Amino acid sequence: MSQTVDGSQPPSPSQRSSALSTAVKTSESARQRRKIATLEEKLQVLEAGHAVKQRVTNYYMSQGRAIRRMVTLYDSIEDLIGENDRRCETENDDSSTPASSRSQQYYQDRLQTGYVTLGNVVPWLHERASELEYEEYVQMLKKLRQGADSARGDDTSKLKSLVPDWVNREFKPNPPVNREDKHCRGFVHDVCGRLLCPTELDWQNPIVKAGIRDRVDGYIVTEMSWPIFLYDKYTADQNNLEQGLFKSALLVQAFKAIFTSPSSAKDVDGDGDGANVIENNRRAQKDSSGKKVKTHLRFALSSVTSWRSVDGEFDYIQFWRNIVDFFERAPGRVAQRNVNQLLTWWTRKVFGTSRRADISDTAMSNMSVNALARQRAQLDDAIFDSD
Repeated sequence: MSQTVDGSQPPSPSQRSSALSTAVKTSESARQRRKIATLEEKLQVLEAGHAVKQRVTNYYMSQGRAIRRMVTLYDSIEDLIGENDRRCETENDDSSTPASSRSQQYYQDRLQTGYVTLGNVVPWLHERASELEYEEYVQMLKKLRQGADSARGDDTSKLKSLVPDWVNREFKPNPPVNREDKHCRGFVHDVCGRLLCPTELDWQNPIVKAGIRDRVDGYIVTEMSWPIFLYDKYTADQNNLEQGLFKSALLVQAFKAIFTSPSSAKDVDGDGDGANVIENNRRAQKDSSGKKVKTHLRFALSSVTSWRSVDGEFDYIQFWRNIVDFFERAPGRVAQRNVNQLLTWWTRKVFGTSRRADISDTAMSNMSVNALARQRAQLDDAIFDSD
């Protein structure tokens, strides 16, 4: 007969049967209900984990929507982070590194500027990236990128339908710009063609108009020409091309439609209303120059039906960079002063001018909130003195 390790005899079949017989009989349906309850608890735990994961995903995507609007319209998040990592490694590397070419240095500086802006727009990114495992980090960037591209698509779609209404209302073309068919826009349409025409060319000249439409040498439209829709009253002074640049009514309408609301874009004749909700719109304030809006507006006026980086000979990426350089790479103090004045103009145009600083102390003290506070204090003092 076998023995256990401690020398005792193992329980016999009769003993095991006796132990089982001590189980208290319970309802089978009750046992099944308890099993179901246990499984439901486990399911709730799993669903709670899924819900948390979904909330995190939604958060990343919502935060990512700001990237294409305020950080960079085209550069990838990975490239921005990679450039900052490269600079950190270069600073810690004692070995000599070859000097970058001028064009490469410009590209690297632009990426680094984008990374700094990214840190301001998404301030939690650096700390979160340091905490996550690599796979979680990759998923985070993926969701941020999806949110960014989704916002760009939404903005493009919004302007695609709004711009025809604005153009038809202001210019009253015949035939009007079709809201649904983009094939009828661009240089095919007389008014859209005028707005897209380079400032150095005269759209009213039949030879110029035909040359642009046929893409004849000397009339090929590229990103190296400022289109007339960027200018105040859609007119440019060839001897002073900076005058009126980035001040057109269409630009202000497009900016308001994207950063505030389509309804706020209806009135752009005067300055913005300082009491409007847009005063507290941080997204609009951070991109008060509307760099991305200018690119989107050009796309909305064109005959291109889907978002792309190149339209014939026109490179949208380089066009956007030209706009960014105008604001961020001013060649001297006078140019920088003009940029600052332009930004001030945009701030006033969109947000209005606050008169709060002009209110005197006397006028402030007589306002009903302060007057009521004095009355309540006087009432309390009078009752206290009577006691």
